[in-house]
Amino acid sequence: MDAVRVVAEPRRREILRLVWDTELSAGDIAERFDVTFGAVSQHLKVLRDSGLVTLRQDGKKRFYRADREAMGPLADYLQSMWAAKLDTLAELAEAAERAEEAGQPEIT
Repeated sequence: MDAVRVVAEPRRREILRLVWDTELSAGDIAERFDVTFGAVSQHLKVLRDSGLVTLRQDGKKRFYRADREAMGPLADYLQSMWAAKLDTLAELAEAAERAEEAGQPEIT
């Protein structure tokens, strides 16, 4: 499957974000979602088959990590997308803090 189609699915993008800088076990990843472990396992399989994550097995545990090199230019795009979302979140938090300090109603 084409890498762009793979990351078009929101849960897969979130999985990639989780394993971007750190290695996580399949169980640790699954705990962060409101779907079954089996559903997360299927997403991990798609990510692995497309070469977007690496798998390391240690006994019965499977550990995943984003493979940024294999992503090529897609890695830069994803990182800039996440940075833009964080910038927006920071701006909203700062606006809410300023409004609170000024005694204005909370911004939503």
